[in-house]
Amino acid sequence: MGKKRHSEHSNDPFFVAAHNRTRQQPQCTQPDNDGVPEETCAQQNHSPKLASFTSQNAQLFITIPSFVALLLLVSSIAPAMCHPLQGNHTFRPHHELLNLRRVRAHLKNINKPPVKTIQSPDGDLIDCVLSHQQPAFDHPKLRNHTLLDPPERPRGKNHTKVDRESESFQLWSDSGETCPDGTVPIRRTTEEDILRASSIRRFGRKPRAVRRDSSGSDHEHAVVFVNGDQYYGARASINVWAPSVSDEFEFSLSQMWVIAGSFGKDLNTIEAGWQVSPQLYGDNYPRFFTYWTTDAYQTTGCYNLLCSGFIQTNNRVAIGAAISPRSAYNRRQFDISLMIWKDPKHGHWWLEFGSGVLVGYWPANMFSHLRSHASMVQFGGEIVNSRSRGYHTATQMGSGHFADEGFRKAAYFRNLQVVDWDNSLLPLRNIHHLADHSNCYNIRQGTSNVWGTYFYYGGPGRNVRCP
Repeated sequence: MGKKRHSEHSNDPFFVAAHNRTRQQPQCTQPDNDGVPEETCAQQNHSPKLASFTSQNAQLFITIPSFVALLLLVSSIAPAMCHPLQGNHTFRPHHELLNLRRVRAHLKNINKPPVKTIQSPDGDLIDCVLSHQQPAFDHPKLRNHTLLDPPERPRGKNHTKVDRESESFQLWSDSGETCPDGTVPIRRTTEEDILRASSIRRFGRKPRAVRRDSSGSDHEHAVVFVNGDQYYGARASINVWAPSVSDEFEFSLSQMWVIAGSFGKDLNTIEAGWQVSPQLYGDNYPRFFTYWTTDAYQTTGCYNLLCSGFIQTNNRVAIGAAISPRSAYNRRQFDISLMIWKDPKHGHWWLEFGSGVLVGYWPANMFSHLRSHASMVQFGGEIVNSRSRGYHTATQMGSGHFADEGFRKAAYFRNLQVVDWDNSLLPLRNIHHLADHSNCYNIRQGTSNVWGTYFYYGGPGRNVRCP
């Protein structure tokens, strides 16, 4: 699929009129006198050629009146046929028109009719869609699903200053507009969003070559993880930055993974965090995202609400929308708190943002291995290294600075916890570290009374030690 921009053809019947791209607030963290973070505060045109004919042949076969009439006809149509097509009249080959029809059909499927639309300062359009009409219920397994009441939350949550709730954390809510009760906010997908993808089928999905080692994958990680037990959820506060992504087809993200199955074709994952993905969103804003798969990213699952599966229950959080404010180097720091856990009563996997904001849930019957529990929980950063210029990418992870630089400079995760079989939050035990290429991106883990289990991570990508 091409990467062409078609906004100049705004009235073409096969293009939209224009590309309309389109704060709970992240918490800010300040250090105490010894530099250890202590307080947190809420926050092709084709021009047909005219067939030629000679005047001699015309004189032989055409009478004078007919010849004059023919000249008048030719003079009236020649400018349109002989000059390049301009403005709203572009000829397109059949395969391109067919592809655009497919794009439009896909858009009609995922963009549900809104009862209200909110314009975000960053250009996004946020559609307020009736809850029972959201994309989740297009899935055959969810056709007769009834929305559930809020589940029992895990016990032992760390009720410190870091969890105080504020009013908003996304740009679209800066206008003061909200979605009505009974609706869910959904970021509208545009034609250009889909046309940036490699295909309609792969739109909204992660590349399939995802591995957790350094054996040649184009995905690189700096993570901590725990395994060897049964896990029923995870929680962390994730520092938010806007890392530079140097290639349109790369991304940089920071997230939690709840994992079951092998890293073969039966991998089940539930994921949430923030990401910068120019291909998916068309810009470089960090955006709150979710993901799930039941077959190692092959055919099932997607980002956000771009396919059926995740059921949203909240009218204040738009999955896929830009996060604001963000952290800046050696300045104020902001993070978002996320928790994923398995409801003990119904078995579904719920997502919470901040202090008590339930975003929605992944139904248990969508999964195979994760139907019961997870066998691994992972936290950290991931980038794509496409080597499109023949050398390592300069796409940044986290803040774009190595872990050794510490607070205000390197990105962090803090208050890492897992949920056990008894629906209790516990600190991590037997922690493992993984940095696929530590000269490009690294990680450093620690423990404190204020931050619990935490780590710094990230890096600049290409540098003298990362060619």
